[in-house]
Amino acid sequence: MQILEGIRVLDLTQIYQGPYAAFLLAMAGADVVKIEPPGGERMRRGGGKETPLAFAMLNSNKQSLTLNLKHDDGKALFLSLAKKADIVMENFAPGTMDRLGIGYDVLARVNPRLIYASATGYGLSGPDRDQLAMDHTIQASSGIMGATGEIGGPPARAGGTPCDIMGGIHMHAGILQALLGRAHTGNGTLVEISMQESMYFVLASEFTYLHATGKLPPRRGDRTNTVTTPYGRYECSDGWIAVISVSENHWRRILEAIGRADLIGDPDYADNKNRHAHEDKINEMIGDWCRGLTQKEAFAIMRKKKIPVAPIRDLKDVRDDRHMHERGMLQNFEHPYLGPIVLPNSP
Repeated sequence: MQILEGIRVLDLTQIYQGPYAAFLLAMAGADVVKIEPPGGERMRRGGGKETPLAFAMLNSNKQSLTLNLKHDDGKALFLSLAKKADIVMENFAPGTMDRLGIGYDVLARVNPRLIYASATGYGLSGPDRDQLAMDHTIQASSGIMGATGEIGGPPARAGGTPCDIMGGIHMHAGILQALLGRAHTGNGTLVEISMQESMYFVLASEFTYLHATGKLPPRRGDRTNTVTTPYGRYECSDGWIAVISVSENHWRRILEAIGRADLIGDPDYADNKNRHAHEDKINEMIGDWCRGLTQKEAFAIMRKKKIPVAPIRDLKDVRDDRHMHERGMLQNFEHPYLGPIVLPNSP
């Protein structure tokens, strides 16, 4: 038996943020019904062979239902479903569900045990409540874009959709907390998530730098703004690796790996503060060593030495990762529209 077996969820969410939260619930055993407008939500792009892989990834293990919530019959059917549901999820702009006549206040009267989860860009209150939000704009407003980029370069967006996914994770966590609370009180509640707020802790290192120096941390494409050294990306003969040292044992092992054991105990490299003062020289030493090796060779040597290291991989490498396939995180499927695909499990 899965932990959320018997929990009934009405999933009105779209794009990435909400569907990811609902996916996590579905993979834990909840009975999730994805409710879409006629023609499907935006991510379907018309459906059939036009359906993007992302839609299949984010909506695995869900049932599907089409409802026109702008029509009285559609609203009536939705209310009848909400009476028996445990959770309703939506990530529309604030006020959308209220304008449709099926917002939290209405649904709470219909079903006092209902947990109503709303995920928006900026929350359901405050001066920015009604500002339109997508992952791209939240990366800008949250500080992620301002902190990302190469030295001396302009702000840059982070890869992927981290704001959507972090918002979805917090939506999922809020729902689980509400379920625990209902087990004690017998009452449902409103759960609301702000994408912008969900990103604040992501920049903990950058805020630490601002607090300590009074200055904005400079953008550095290879690391955060700490004194931790070495901390970077290094080019090999056929690719790149990422290396970080967070302990004296790591530093000693790095020196042994790159053939510079003669520097063990050197006062210029005695601790992170001193190493940071000689960062360029350290990066040069590691870089020179890496360029004489393939990515696979450099990674294998450092891994054997128990140094925090990873190859910088492309998406094909990640999709085909043997470790994640063996653990069941990634699985191969034959999709009726998309053909052979790889789908992720719940992390």
